[in-house]
Amino acid sequence: MSANKEIRFLTAPKLGRNVKKYCRFKRSGIRYIDYKNPDFLLKFINDQGKILPRRLTGNSLKFQRRIAQAVKRARHIALLPYVADNLK
Repeated sequence: MSANKEIRFLTAPKLGRNVKKYCRFKRSGIRYIDYKNPDFLLKFINDQGKILPRRLTGNSLKFQRRIAQAVKRARHIALLPYVADNLK
């Protein structure tokens, strides 16, 4: 009995909700991603300024590439930082 209470998981077991991921661009019909809109692009980068992967955002490959290109262009013209702490 006491052995069952001492079971520890390396990662948290997945319980509860399984949310289906979707590409928000396909669903809402967005074709062009504006690199001059840093507020929109902040949704796709983390606190450190790194681009979030597809497995977290749910974007399709086509739009993930466009997001990456838009973030890189925004960084180049200094609308977004390359590296940051507590960006959000």
